[in-house]
Amino acid sequence: MGINKKYIDTKNESAEEAQDSDSSDSDSDVSMSESNEDSSENEEDNTTMEASDLQQVDEPNDEEEDEVIKAIREASTKKRDHPPVIECDSFVVDISFHPGDNLLAVANIDGDVLLYKYTNEENTLLQTIELHEKACRAIDFNTDGDTLFSTSKDRSIMLTDVETCKLKRFYDNSHDVAVYTISTLNENLFATGDDNGTVKLWDLRINDDKSVFSLKKNEDYISDIVTHSDEKYLFCSSGDGSITTIDLRGRKFFMQTEEYEEELTCLGLFRDETKLLASSNKGNLYLYNWNEFGLHSDMFPGLIREISIYIIGTNLGCIVICFQAPRRL
Repeated sequence: MGINKKYIDTKNESAEEAQDSDSSDSDSDVSMSESNEDSSENEEDNTTMEASDLQQVDEPNDEEEDEVIKAIREASTKKRDHPPVIECDSFVVDISFHPGDNLLAVANIDGDVLLYKYTNEENTLLQTIELHEKACRAIDFNTDGDTLFSTSKDRSIMLTDVETCKLKRFYDNSHDVAVYTISTLNENLFATGDDNGTVKLWDLRINDDKSVFSLKKNEDYISDIVTHSDEKYLFCSSGDGSITTIDLRGRKFFMQTEEYEEELTCLGLFRDETKLLASSNKGNLYLYNWNEFGLHSDMFPGLIREISIYIIGTNLGCIVICFQAPRRL
């Protein structure tokens, strides 16, 4: 029995040792599992940190992109201070602004006149008026703005109702050659000039289609015609380099300037209509004192730097706005 007891004790001890061993192994497994979980958590933390770092790197680009988009949106919604550009399919010959409304008439080389309504936001083509068989040379609204005058290479003059776009009056073969320019003087009178230097005065109160006055003092085309508010004189510039002044009240020739060795292209009045200014195809500007239209009082060579509220178109593709001061530019 002692042997058996000893055996049993030994067996029990072995079982306890085995149990302790299993417990140790279990503890080891739990420890390893906890270690693996900690490692996994560390990896997840590292991944989260890396993603966070990448997000932080990307954030400035997103902000920069947002700023660009914001700038584009602001630019698209920003109020314009001038109308958009008008693009035409045909070569533009002349334009005329309506005296009261936001209307612009555009004459082209096809003989048509395009009527636009403009705002700072958009331009709207209201009507394309097919008028002349050949190129339309010049257009001008009358003082009331209800009639548009147009001239053409086909020698015709047309008066069009602005509201209905219907023809009001037609002058066929008004000149012997192509008509180059036109100017409305008042509600009854208008003047035209042709390629040969002839100037004609027309009165709408006359029923027939004949001019009431005609004068030829220039040897080349009449480039521009202007008058002043008193309507005493009519000034006509020419490609022969001279300016012809007509007495409107007496309907007779008054004076002509010397001929310059350059074409005079356009005319303007300034300083309360006490000064006459002429420009040339060489960029020169000639100033004339009132009632002294035979010879200029001042000359400014080349492209201007500064003149008194005067807008000059050049063949360089630009418009120059100037301010004039005594004896200097």
